[in-house]
Amino acid sequence: MQSVKRPRKGSSWQAIGAGVAQFRKRARLTQEQFAEAASLHVDTVRSIEQGRLALQPDRAVQFDELLDTGGVLAAMVAKVPVRERMPQFAEGLVEIEQEAVSILSYETQVVPGLLQTKDYCRASFDSRFPRFEDETAEQWVTSRMERQQIWQRRHSPFGHFILEEGILRTALGGADVMREQIRVLREYSALDRMGLQIMPMGRVPHAGLAGPMLLLETPDHDHVVYLEVQRASFLVDDPDEVSAYQLKYGMLRSQALSPEESACLLDGLLGES
Repeated sequence: MQSVKRPRKGSSWQAIGAGVAQFRKRARLTQEQFAEAASLHVDTVRSIEQGRLALQPDRAVQFDELLDTGGVLAAMVAKVPVRERMPQFAEGLVEIEQEAVSILSYETQVVPGLLQTKDYCRASFDSRFPRFEDETAEQWVTSRMERQQIWQRRHSPFGHFILEEGILRTALGGADVMREQIRVLREYSALDRMGLQIMPMGRVPHAGLAGPMLLLETPDHDHVVYLEVQRASFLVDDPDEVSAYQLKYGMLRSQALSPEESACLLDGLLGES
């Protein structure tokens, strides 16, 4: 699994990078001069121009101003499909996720990406080891926030999430960031098309000891499972395997706190009980 997006030949990022290089040369700036003007390392500029690093929206606006391009780069970035904004290993997931009719998620260490606040998301990437380059981390944050737009669709998917209680008791990013994240989770839990359950600490038996999983249903009612562990990820579509994960998820739902009990736990953590 790669931690930096490596665009395929002919991708949008290569076209945008070529545009940056062309505009830079038209402005009679070397890569070193442009990097200094943009307060970037020259290697970052090279990576963007070669299409190896995505140009972030705010950076595109800055480049347009420095190169006097009239907003061309920002417009190009805005038109890049969501799936191309993701690292290659996650592109298959995002493509399915964008059209899914249902999303079931069990998480053990962090709040699921589709429910994260921006500050919590950034803190999760800041905690990664080895650390990302600043530009790369911000690319992932932006991509994750864009993925959450599925909840704004006219026919949004049904979402159900099971979180280990320990996630809520770990102040990732600090107390204020975690409190805001819990508040947002509480808001999600009240939505008609969203279910949220907490797996209490010390629960036995426990059907999820093998780790997190994400189950998705497509508009054609095909089912797939996405698994991600350390530096590897998999999309599973074999019906027998998918069925096993669905049974496992069903058992987790029965073992977790009920939606009402989970909401009370969130309220308690917010001091509103």
